Amino acid sequence: MRDNRIYLIHIRDCLARIKDYTIEGKQAFFEDLKTQDAVIRNLEIMSESVNKLPSQWTEAYPDMEWEKIRGLRNRLAHEYLNVSLNVIWDIIENELADFEQTIEAIAQQFWNT
Repeated sequence: MRDNRIYLIHIRDCLARIKDYTIEGKQAFFEDLKTQDAVIRNLEIMSESVNKLPSQWTEAYPDMEWEKIRGLRNRLAHEYLNVSLNVIWDIIENELADFEQTIEAIAQQFWNT
């Protein structure tokens, strides 16, 4: 039986990496292909890890757009030719902070269950 906490660890790691990779701001992100690739890869891993979280954990936080997050991995992996860097940056700027707070709340609530 897999310990579901590993997915929280993966998500936290991805969030930390994305923050680190984008610390220099939007212009640096748009100008550096390696940074774009690294961020997109970590968004994929993060989204796949969300897919693996127990439904009990995600259902406890219904305000989070879980289906949108789960779908992000497929869009990034399968529709990579249509990935908009503006959309990726919007996710970084406007959605990751709330997502991170929710992940931390899940960890606090369910870590020892």
